[in-house]
Formats: sequence, structure tokens, C-alpha cells
Amino acid sequence: MKQKDTSISNYIEHTYLQSNTNGLIIERVCKEAIENNFYGVCIPPFFVPKAAELLADTEQKIITVAGFPMGYANIFAKVEEMKRAINEGADEIDVVANIAAVKDGNWSHVKNDIQSLTSAAHLKGKIIKIILETALLTNDELKQICDICNQFEVNFVKTATGFSEVNTSPEVIKTLKSYISKGIKIKASGGIATRQAALDLINAGADRIGASKSLKIMGL
Repeated sequence: MKQKDTSISNYIEHTYLQSNTNGLIIERVCKEAIENNFYGVCIPPFFVPKAAELLADTEQKIITVAGFPMGYANIFAKVEEMKRAINEGADEIDVVANIAAVKDGNWSHVKNDIQSLTSAAHLKGKIIKIILETALLTNDELKQICDICNQFEVNFVKTATGFSEVNTSPEVIKTLKSYISKGIKIKASGGIATRQAALDLINAGADRIGASKSLKIMGL
């Protein structure tokens, strides 16, 4: 039997966000999170109430998503989706930025989107992560959206949904680190499948790892 690698377990958000998710999968994911001392689980909003029951009285956090995976829903819909998830037991919300608005040059909408979402999360005392889809952005766009995240003091920026192009790498983490304010953290996600890849991202400055291949990363 392989020995567990516990050195990075608490960085990991054990993730299952596929559309074929069912209750049995959520039970398995939550059980694996407890057994391996993962930071938490990242699951679809539909299953937040079930995860809240399964993880009651444990240290594992419940993370879910809003505006996922495209991010271009209207602001009110994204805010209400996030509020519902929080009311049902989510501790942290990963929200996709409106990349379509970025590409359209509508920075006032991007700003309003991030401000509205962050304010709603913080009023509930919850952590918000803004998913940037770094592979889709130019350096100028990435810096500008990070400036907005800095302005409204989001808790995390996140590299990718994993449902679009992915360029999650130590270099991207270092770039993000240079753009964000002190106090804002980084969640690396998208295509992370080995312990070494996770360690390289952590060493580059990632504070959290979102992965569906968590057990493989742990050497199991």
C-alpha cells in the first residue's frame, strides 16, 4: 500500500464539477477529503446541502462555484446564485469573471461584476475567489482585471475553471503574484495531476490547489 503524502494535503480542494456528478460521487469525494485531510471539496452548487450534511463537524470546507463555467451570466443572476449557495452551506465561492466583457473592452461591467460579487460574499463573511481564465487573457488584460480585484479586496484570484484553455504553470503564478496586492491569495487549478506539478505551483506562490486528480497528487 502506498504511503500518503500529507505535506501538501491541506493545500488541496478535492474537486468534482462534472455535469454527471451524482450523490454517490459527492459521498465519495467528501469521504476522500476527510480521509486525506484535504482543505475541502469543490463541488456543484446543487450538492452543497448534501456536502454540508456529510462534512458537518469536520474541518473540511465546502467550496462551490457561481457563473460557472463561462462567467457571462448577468450580474444579478451570479450574485443570487452565490447567495443561495452560501445560505445552503458553502464556505467559499469560486466565481468566473466575465471574460466576454473583458474581451469587449467593457471594463465598467467587469468592475461592477467583481464589486457586486465581492461585496455580497463579504457581507456574509465568506471567501470569494475570482476565476480569471488566464489562458484567455493578454498580459494587459490580466493586469487590469487583477487591479480591479485589488481594488475590491477579493480573497483569491484563481487561474482557470478547467473547462476552457489552461496555462496553469509556475510562470503564470509568478505573474499573478506580481499583479495582486499583498493579502490576496492565489488558487491554481486546471490540469494539475502530479505531486511535482502541485509542488512547483506552491513554490511559485500558489496558496491553494484545485484538482480532480487529488489522490494521484497524494501518491495514492
